[in-house]
Amino acid sequence: MIIVTGGAGFIGSALIWKLNKLQQEDIIVVDHFEKDVKYKNLIYLKFRDVFDKTDFANMVENGFFKKNKIEIIYHLGACSATTEKDMGYLLKNNYEYSKLLCRNACQNGVRFIYASSAATYGDGRNGYNDNEDTLEKLVPMNAYGFSKHLFDLWAKREGYLKEIVGLKYFNVFGPNEYHKGDMRSVIVKAYEQIKQSGKVRLFKSYLKEYADGEQKRDFIYVKDAVEMTLHFGNNSKLCGIYNIGSGKENSFNFMIEKLFNELGLPVNIEYIDMPQDIQKTYQYFTCADMTKFFSTKFEGKLLGPVNGINDYVKYLKSENIYLS
Repeated sequence: MIIVTGGAGFIGSALIWKLNKLQQEDIIVVDHFEKDVKYKNLIYLKFRDVFDKTDFANMVENGFFKKNKIEIIYHLGACSATTEKDMGYLLKNNYEYSKLLCRNACQNGVRFIYASSAATYGDGRNGYNDNEDTLEKLVPMNAYGFSKHLFDLWAKREGYLKEIVGLKYFNVFGPNEYHKGDMRSVIVKAYEQIKQSGKVRLFKSYLKEYADGEQKRDFIYVKDAVEMTLHFGNNSKLCGIYNIGSGKENSFNFMIEKLFNELGLPVNIEYIDMPQDIQKTYQYFTCADMTKFFSTKFEGKLLGPVNGINDYVKYLKSENIYLS
């Protein structure tokens, strides 16, 4: 049996989609739904059962791992809003909940693979190297990144990183992200803007080192992120923290130009002022150091960011925007 927390979310539901493609359906989905429409990500997927995250926490405390034959838990569930300012909520949801699942999984011989985040690297002044020895040097720029960083540090301090895997996802985009609101990728936001007005609005740059739209990110297509995630599910000897990115930095201008090209439309970009409340914490550059990951003898096939855009557009243009 496989457990996927955040299973109705973006990466979680894409992971289940791929597991189904591999003929795996003995899956427990855990998520927090409330009034969220992300349940639609599950409509085309096959799984054994689904639980609310609060109920599941109680089940775990009452011996769920001990009573059931569980092979792996992919702990991808979290509040991933970089704008969330309620640190108390983030501590309970991203930190304490992760500790609960990690302890119980390890005590019962369950493989524990969890989502950390590239947000733990902050502005990148200390690099984007996934070496656990340098964890203490990282300075996250927002509460979300800090909550993820706290768990990384706890897992290292308690010795769990010697038996579990933490994955630092960079800028993931692709199908099944529609429920994420403002946290959706620039690709889907740009697509919607093109449909509405024929142009895309990007933030101006406030650093002389970067021209408008030349702010850079490590964009990774969700199908690639899933392939890389499953690599750790299939290799139980791999432990520690690993970056999940393309290993290449691409500017917003470049990605949006590729989107226009795929749609067969002339490039039309307007640069707008950046809100003052995010100017001080805005990241101008991210790029994953993928040396450690590719040293693990990964043999999967990856689409890459540009082919990812091409594949994503097929979903965006179709009536079904979900992986099925």
